[in-house]
Amino acid sequence: MTSKTSAKKVRYAVVGAGNIAQVAVLPAFANAAENSELVALVSGDPVKREALPERYASIEALGDYREFEDVLKRARVDAVFVATPNTHHREFTERAARMGVHVLCEKPMAPTVADCEAMIAVCREHRVKLMIAYRLHFEAANLQAIEALKAGKIGDPRMFSSLFTQQVRPGDIRTRPELAGGALLDLGVYPINAARYLFREEPIEVLAAVSSSGDARFEGVDETTTAILRFASGRVAQLTVSLGGSSMGYYRVVGTEGDLHAEPIYDYEQGLKLVLTTEGKSREHKFPARDQFAPELVEFSRCVLEDREPEPSGEEGLADIRVVEAVLQSARSGRAVQLPPWSRAQRPDVDQEQRKPPVDPPEPIRAPSPTIR
Repeated sequence: MTSKTSAKKVRYAVVGAGNIAQVAVLPAFANAAENSELVALVSGDPVKREALPERYASIEALGDYREFEDVLKRARVDAVFVATPNTHHREFTERAARMGVHVLCEKPMAPTVADCEAMIAVCREHRVKLMIAYRLHFEAANLQAIEALKAGKIGDPRMFSSLFTQQVRPGDIRTRPELAGGALLDLGVYPINAARYLFREEPIEVLAAVSSSGDARFEGVDETTTAILRFASGRVAQLTVSLGGSSMGYYRVVGTEGDLHAEPIYDYEQGLKLVLTTEGKSREHKFPARDQFAPELVEFSRCVLEDREPEPSGEEGLADIRVVEAVLQSARSGRAVQLPPWSRAQRPDVDQEQRKPPVDPPEPIRAPSPTIR
């Protein structure tokens, strides 16, 4: 359904109208107007379906999840942005691909490796593009950190540590086991992904533990997960993620000649900061807040229009879920888990950087913030 790609704009449907869709994805189309156009919305909430087109006049077709295919046909959609709960990513990726519609899917890609592999397979079968929405692959501070390590600014990077915590709102979908909630899937893919692209290699062994404070919010899901990842080079990554801690998000890489610290590196609302320390001297670099979602749309549209493979692709999402499954297995067994060999040709690169002005997030409709501020 590539109706208007010749006009150099990809026509999008956004699937799901939760908080992230309303405060970040939908507003981002204004900053992605060079090649991306919002033309349809799929939501299970009739109140949202009635109210959101008043904010986004470009929307031509609306429907609930049962009407997905009909909405895509009526709006002549070229691509979907899947922003549903994690458990529905595979379903809407498959349904879109079978219609010849390209897929930009929120992370985590899916709850299981089997789901990820099925998503990749169906997109290949129907010759559509699949990209996973790793917004930090286009963000200036993060890409500068990658470049600093590639350039040897801290010598040989040997150790990675990261903490990513939030206080989740009671009843949020991230606390619901039937929707694949929990800290590891919701937050863990960020530091796992970061360790992989900063070290530019894949882990070979995982040791992990899950802990709980007994808070009733987290019945059936992990409140806090800690993991150690070992790499073939001897490098080590340690990460802790939690939905029961005060808001915090950083990574630190220690090398043979210095270290690099980035914070609040996983945030999309604040400005970011890098601190590079070598020879006992620290240099701080500040980056203003920017729209981190429009670059995903712009890059994915370029891939559709130019017929090239996205970075980050479905294989990138799968690579993280391989580690997630190993973390869960290790936490359950209390033993280290070996990962089979895996290689990635694609890695985020400084050339992917895009700078878009920050958006003024609108008041969400029936979609409260997932966190307690």
